[in-house]
Amino acid sequence: MNRFYGMLAAGLLFFGCRPSPEAPRPFTFPPAGYEVLDLSYPYDETTIYWPTAEGFQLRIDHRGYTEAGYYYEANTFCTAEHGGTHLDAPVHFAEGKWSTDEIPLTQLMGAAVVIDVSEKALANRDYQIQVADLEAWEAEHGSIPEGAIVLLRTGYSQFWPDRVRYMGTDARGPEAVAQLHFPGLHPEAARWLLANRRPKAVGIDTPSIDYGQSTLFETHQVLFAENVPAFENVAALDQLPARGAFVIALPMKIHRGSGGPLRIIALVPRPETQ
Repeated sequence: MNRFYGMLAAGLLFFGCRPSPEAPRPFTFPPAGYEVLDLSYPYDETTIYWPTAEGFQLRIDHRGYTEAGYYYEANTFCTAEHGGTHLDAPVHFAEGKWSTDEIPLTQLMGAAVVIDVSEKALANRDYQIQVADLEAWEAEHGSIPEGAIVLLRTGYSQFWPDRVRYMGTDARGPEAVAQLHFPGLHPEAARWLLANRRPKAVGIDTPSIDYGQSTLFETHQVLFAENVPAFENVAALDQLPARGAFVIALPMKIHRGSGGPLRIIALVPRPETQ
């Protein structure tokens, strides 16, 4: 008889009389123990662009109450792809590589590391981040994880939106490009990253991943040939830890775009969880 009851109990469980599984926990964002940090500058009349690009323009189409009595706002904006906090798609300097809309979303999100070279960069406007800087960071913080988003902090975000202090000149037009002075990533350091750490993307808090005096944009060419996009004019890197944050960087989805405005955020561990 005991055997019968045992078989009956097993059958009831099999045919749906099992205890109901625990209800899934509701999804919350940000995850517990994290806060969200905006790494993007707003677009307005002060936004910094490359000297050969037109600045951001906002035309007010309507702002106020309509004849029907309700409030209504609508605007039209015009912007170059490469200005403000923005994405450089690989096709920007590498024929046949990803355009803005072709970059996989997973390439634009991941664990972030922040390489702080601000002491050297603030002392030398033309500083190029070296392999030695990357190795020094690893000696202190451990290896840069494969597939990380590497963010380069030069300290120049403190000068935004002062064009002269931020990029070396407020002149416009092709002749002004020769007057640009700001730090960037040395091509050899870019090659080292690709060969040894294979990052998903590289970002910097200056107008370009190449330093201001570059004429060949070699770092762009090196990274983009391997379909590694760049984020430029990234804000608030001083508020990120050297490692432990998670970045999500979503550009405007421009078909066949060579770049575009970028809203980039970081999930940062709260101090009590680090």
